[in-house]
Amino acid sequence: MSSGSLQGAWGRLAPRRVHGIAATLLPYTPDGRIDWGAFERHVARTHAAGLDVAVNMDTGFGDLLSSGERMAVLETTRRALGPGPRFYAGAFAGDAHPEDLPAAYRTAIAAIERRDGLPVIVQSMAMAGMRPASKAALYADAVSAARAGALAFELSPRFAPHGEIWDDETFERLLDVPGLLGAKHSSLERDTELRRLEVRDRRRPEFRIYTGNDLAIDMVTFGSDYLLGLATFAPEQFAARDAALAVGDASALALGDALQHLGNVGFREPIPAYKHAAALFLHLTGQLASDSIHPRAPRRPQSDRVLLLDCARRLGLVDDLDAVYRERVAPFLA
Repeated sequence: MSSGSLQGAWGRLAPRRVHGIAATLLPYTPDGRIDWGAFERHVARTHAAGLDVAVNMDTGFGDLLSSGERMAVLETTRRALGPGPRFYAGAFAGDAHPEDLPAAYRTAIAAIERRDGLPVIVQSMAMAGMRPASKAALYADAVSAARAGALAFELSPRFAPHGEIWDDETFERLLDVPGLLGAKHSSLERDTELRRLEVRDRRRPEFRIYTGNDLAIDMVTFGSDYLLGLATFAPEQFAARDAALAVGDASALALGDALQHLGNVGFREPIPAYKHAAALFLHLTGQLASDSIHPRAPRRPQSDRVLLLDCARRLGLVDDLDAVYRERVAPFLA
């Protein structure tokens, strides 16, 4: 991909340091077990690429895991990263009743902090119908004992039934919760995220908006950081795009276009099947031994391998296109 300086053409999209976090896929074996070795290697790879790691998120089947499995994910992540590096992890309240939600979240947050992770509060079905003031009070109560604060997670129900996009009043009230350092915004809607950024800039500029819009990864040029499931497909390429953006290198544009094409393929409807698209892509590019995912997660057709192989070609991830097609595409189309 060609490079060059954007300088004047860069305009108001001035170089800035983007905080990139990959919502990390949890690989499985063909017999339906978590592939802990593959997961540990993928976590280490993502960190080595220069991205932070987020586990037990939607991309990691967090809502489908048992509490014991989520604890094992935390332990494995800490081991893969070694001492020191921060990671992010989904904090779940499970099936707790509304009045029990703060305590359930505090328990989940404490478990994450014991592994030196930063919690990301995942929405619960029990939050549905709460008024804005009550919802903000719940978040404030949940993070009250957090040592280093937490992120909130705003998830479209297009991803999972427990998700909800806040109304504008709720978001403004959450900006007043000191323990919340930022929020992951996964509406897949530019206009909603742009409203979030405008209010953030006016009310609390240090509050981070982490885009989860895998269909518009250029939201980082409008003031978002990112916490993307798409980044788990190709962490090195995301890190390279970020580095080019930071110095105004024009190669960021072509690389961003190729990554966005991958996002459009992987995150088309039905959106929850993107996790299988991630496994398919990682298998095609030699990072996983199979495309196996959680037994209860939705799947893409094997014909998606053809589309994803072209995505890998565009990103420069395939050395011998014909060989990969023969070995990792054609046998699955029979």
